[in-house]
Amino acid sequence: MTSSALARIGAPRAGEGLTAAFLAALSEPVPEPFALRRYLPMPAPYGPAEGPTPASPWQERGIDVDQTNHSVVIGERIVVKWLAEPAPLPHPTLAAFAHLTETGFAHTAPPYAALTRVAPSGAETLLALVTGYLPEARDGWEWCVDEAEAGRTGFAATLGDLAADLHLALATFPATESALPPSRERSAMERAAGALEEALTLTDGEDGAWLRAHEPALRAELAPLSGIVTTSRIRIHGDFHVGQILQWRDGYAVIDFDGNPTVTEADPYQPAARDVAQLTTSLEHVAQVAVKRRGTAPSAAAAWAATARAGLLAAYRARLAEAGRPDLLDDRLLGPFEIEQECRELIYSARHLPRWRYAPMGVLRTRFTEENP
Repeated sequence: MTSSALARIGAPRAGEGLTAAFLAALSEPVPEPFALRRYLPMPAPYGPAEGPTPASPWQERGIDVDQTNHSVVIGERIVVKWLAEPAPLPHPTLAAFAHLTETGFAHTAPPYAALTRVAPSGAETLLALVTGYLPEARDGWEWCVDEAEAGRTGFAATLGDLAADLHLALATFPATESALPPSRERSAMERAAGALEEALTLTDGEDGAWLRAHEPALRAELAPLSGIVTTSRIRIHGDFHVGQILQWRDGYAVIDFDGNPTVTEADPYQPAARDVAQLTTSLEHVAQVAVKRRGTAPSAAAAWAATARAGLLAAYRARLAEAGRPDLLDDRLLGPFEIEQECRELIYSARHLPRWRYAPMGVLRTRFTEENP
């Protein structure tokens, strides 16, 4: 494939044939100013021959679930995600792909390659990611809501194991070269308090009045962040909610290592409890979705969320203990980080998705309403 052919690809829509043409060209040297980072070998016919190939290996179809980027499935075996806006390097996904491949973490879509462009100045930007396609995959906002509606919580232990295995792999990430703030705890407290202040400012109407009435209780929940002296830090996922966990034909897989798009300048090295808190709060959000969209009784949904949360945490702790790393989870941080996460959900809803506000507000009302001790 020539440089001009690559240049006109951009972020092609399915059916144009350009994504398949790009994929077919990966067996050849990539012309400047493009560069290709390879991870795992791609399956045949996209890589070295190995066994039977699909009947239509270059057939394309689009996936439009992700509203930020555009993904194209090729031959039901490969996914090419084109970034709507080229992302400057270093990029967290590329580092995660390389490290998880090296450590043998298999509970993710197999990472195959990343396409970048190098500017005359030497600055490099990410254009596309190439991963394996996971058949019959559904994200957590589908499959987990089904579980909540049915009252099933058996999946929670599996998610706890999965989260622990991910953190055990990420805990071996090379140490960061970036400087951390002099006082991590003060920084964590300021970050959480700032999220609460912003949520109070952006949330209007009856919900805003409720938040302001419960501001003292919310601040009390965040207070432990100012008194914690030390805690282990690892490279975290950064945007770890059930929507990033696919249920597919052969189990579960973690996806999207881009980091949290709603938090600017977040240190990728943080306490594992931040990932865990986001995952547990997302279970409570699932319960709210089941109430609103499936007609699940609020009391049943709240009980389901509490049971699923407990099962996930028990499995997570047990897995860390088996690996000799119980220190990775600082339980003192879970509650404060969960409250901070709800504030961030309110900020996200105010800025990007107003109809989502019911979920974090439902969680907070369930936690703090006087009738629900």
